[in-house]
Amino acid sequence: MSTVIINIKCLVGTRTKNEILKGKALSTIPCIENAFLIIDGSNISAYGKMEDFKKSVYSSFNEVIDAEGAFVLPTWCDSHTHIIFAGSRENEFVDKINGLTYAEIAARGGGILHSSIKLNEATEDELFLSAWKRLEELSKLGTGAIEIKSGYGLTLDAELKMLRVIKKLKEKSPISIKSTFLGAHTFPIEYKENHEGYIDILINEMLPVIAKDKLADYIDVFCENGFFSVDEMERICKAGLQYGLKPKLHINQLNSIGGIQSAVKMNAISVDHLETMTEEDIADLSKSNTIGTLLPTAAFFLRMPYQPARKLIDRGCAIALASDYNPGSSPSGNMNFVVALSCIQMKMLPEEAINAATLNAAFAMELENELGSIQIGKKANLIFTKSINSLSYIPYSFGSNLIDKVMINGKFIN
Repeated sequence: MSTVIINIKCLVGTRTKNEILKGKALSTIPCIENAFLIIDGSNISAYGKMEDFKKSVYSSFNEVIDAEGAFVLPTWCDSHTHIIFAGSRENEFVDKINGLTYAEIAARGGGILHSSIKLNEATEDELFLSAWKRLEELSKLGTGAIEIKSGYGLTLDAELKMLRVIKKLKEKSPISIKSTFLGAHTFPIEYKENHEGYIDILINEMLPVIAKDKLADYIDVFCENGFFSVDEMERICKAGLQYGLKPKLHINQLNSIGGIQSAVKMNAISVDHLETMTEEDIADLSKSNTIGTLLPTAAFFLRMPYQPARKLIDRGCAIALASDYNPGSSPSGNMNFVVALSCIQMKMLPEEAINAATLNAAFAMELENELGSIQIGKKANLIFTKSINSLSYIPYSFGSNLIDKVMINGKFIN
């Protein structure tokens, strides 16, 4: 099946090689105006200017699609989500309005522990169906790749249940999916005073089964005061590495406690959140290939300070953007809003935000050879915009849905 897309007003993110974008490189997006793009099967096979396309070869294609002056860009890669959950937490939303902090809600049995109770009560089929609906919604909003974490189970059976759901989504969905084991999301109530007991379960009971059944691509730990210490994180990650699970870590959301330095030392794929960064943290991250994944909608929803994106970029750190879609601190997976919020509140340039949500985010899931840019051989996962004048209009018009249609693997989704 061969398809040609013609009359593209602007083909965004055309690249010839894959490299993590840092510093000034993050602010540059190569584009072709008045372009065409050719797809063979599910992959991009050629692109260029319309003036170089010979109309006489139309008949050689199975399908000719007229973009009618749309901007076409790579789909979003959302490299940090928790979309397997049961029930919502709008009561905590009201509690926050009434002045309770994240820590206070957690201390009352809310937060992650509340989601854990709900998840343990749900069946595997119920979790799959609710997550499938979320994936369908996200794909229509332009997400073409997603990382999904466990972490609301906190028992062997429930964590495995979550990971089996992710595995089933991988098998059924056309979207590229990566799975992350986040058993170290928090300590279950019965292990609050027995950290060693729960860590022993994580390392010696959960990990061997997860590895045997090939249920995860990565391992994650919530490294934070009141959750997992840096030493505890290192022990869990090193155990995961023995099974081939590379670290992607929750770091520096509330406090800087040495997590950045530990993550860099372990060659973590990414460190995510980064609301609280010291000069030392920024310097150490900038010297590494570890990607700093910023989650501005979590800061927005929790009314926390935003991540210091400008400092991170200007100091040469590799930056990605993700939604942190979860029921407690970021109940939205709309990457269009993530991109807009990054420009509006974190002073990222539109080009920087789009690069961070596409190519760099693909690197944060090790999908850079398949997704993240318009490149020969990569998947034809494409966003077609409605009529817009410029790329900057996408984050500027943050309240409008500017997506006309989305293509995944060379086919439009309904």
